[in-house]
Amino acid sequence: MNDRQALMQAAAEVARKSGDVALGFFRGGIAVDTKSDGTPVTVADRTAEQAARDWISARFPEDGILGEEFGETRPGAERRWILDPIDGTKTFIRGVPLWGTLVAVAKGERILAGAAYFPAVGELLVAAPGQGCFWNDRPARVSEQADLSKAVVLSTDERFLLHPERGEAWRALAKEAAMDRTWGDCYGYLLVATGRAEVMVDEILSPWDAAALQPIIEEAGGVFTDWTGRQTSFGGNCIATNGALARVVRERLGATEVVR
Repeated sequence: MNDRQALMQAAAEVARKSGDVALGFFRGGIAVDTKSDGTPVTVADRTAEQAARDWISARFPEDGILGEEFGETRPGAERRWILDPIDGTKTFIRGVPLWGTLVAVAKGERILAGAAYFPAVGELLVAAPGQGCFWNDRPARVSEQADLSKAVVLSTDERFLLHPERGEAWRALAKEAAMDRTWGDCYGYLLVATGRAEVMVDEILSPWDAAALQPIIEEAGGVFTDWTGRQTSFGGNCIATNGALARVVRERLGATEVVR
């Protein structure tokens, strides 16, 4: 087992551990608090992230950790783990099972491995550059659909597309597609990585929302960029597509550095 395979295995293990902690609170009628940015948070988010932090600190004590709920630990570390214990908290608190736990390992802005675990539906994606993407231990592949008129395009919520030009471009793209849906948050990226949808976009993403998903989409044969067309998890937004539609989708959405 090489280093990246070991990191894949570790990311998958901690995602499962954290996600299963969150699952223990799912549909349990827990209280919901509001963070300073107006987004909801629950004891499930905090407890699940703490479980991940404890696991990582026990096994990788020199690594840094960046998590949605508890911020950054050991910020000067060469390598860091990036955590979102419940991606889709709004979905979670309404008892809808389309939420996930995201874990990435990064060196600077280079993602070394990523895992996305969906406890309520029993699906796990894990990937690392050059090592492939695996969906419940089977190879994951994006679709080969090259005709936009036959594609499924997704967004977390059209209301998030607040930028006037981006919102207009997205709505035009959606009209060209066969179907547009808001199967949002990390679940939409699961669908792209496994060939059940062709496009997923978000206008606002934090690093803990995106980092695990970049290697998953790319190793499944897709393209993951920000809205300018840069291949990064740190652009603050995202366009994820299969390979066949990567160029045309980004041209429709006005990417300034279209992936060739």
